[in-house]
Amino acid sequence: MSQLRRALAISCKDIESYYGKPPLITWGLMFPAVLILSLYVKDPATYLAIAPGIIAMTLLFGNTSMAAIVITFEKRAGTFQRLLLAPLSMRTIILGKAASASVYGLATALALWLGLKLVLGMPLVSPLLFLAGFILGAGCFSLLGLTAAVMVREVFEAMTLMNFFRFPILFISGVFLPLSQLPAWLKPLAYASPLTYVVELLHLGVTGHSEFATPMIPLLAILLFLLGSWLLAEAMFRRRAYT
Repeated sequence: MSQLRRALAISCKDIESYYGKPPLITWGLMFPAVLILSLYVKDPATYLAIAPGIIAMTLLFGNTSMAAIVITFEKRAGTFQRLLLAPLSMRTIILGKAASASVYGLATALALWLGLKLVLGMPLVSPLLFLAGFILGAGCFSLLGLTAAVMVREVFEAMTLMNFFRFPILFISGVFLPLSQLPAWLKPLAYASPLTYVVELLHLGVTGHSEFATPMIPLLAILLFLLGSWLLAEAMFRRRAYT
């Protein structure tokens, strides 16, 4: 329990120091909101086909970017090294950092959804699946951002490293194009992307429809990705955190 309290203290410190700044909040909201509204103005009947994917994209970029920014800033300032010398386990540090980044991503994505609900009347068929996609996706993407950040020292290096991963999966994970319309040779790559399962859970939450036969498939898949992301982050922190 004491380690959980320490992880919470790390999260609260990060939220207060980095995530609560108005420019970061508006940056996380403006681009996806404008993108969805532009699609709605063009064709109001089809915006629901892409809105869940845009919300998932907001989670992906918000969580990975902010997790990476905090780690690289603290490594340059020397505060990350002091954190490593504190009586904290490596898992506590990872949990605290991932939780604060997840809170930022969840806050911006939920604010985006709330705006769409109030302005465009976006439905919510299954709140539990929608919330599961939000929380599990935020945790997975935050851990991936931490993994990339601990391997480098500069923000631009972390962003470059993550962009090799983020932009390719953006176009194969059902964000802009349903999985059923992808070429057969791309589908195995789509199924290897965690973003695919977050998008499908959000689609199930908003419209009740999915490319998978049962909601358990994307739910179990994103749980496995979350576990894999945690193990990867822990391994990289133990290898590279002190360098």
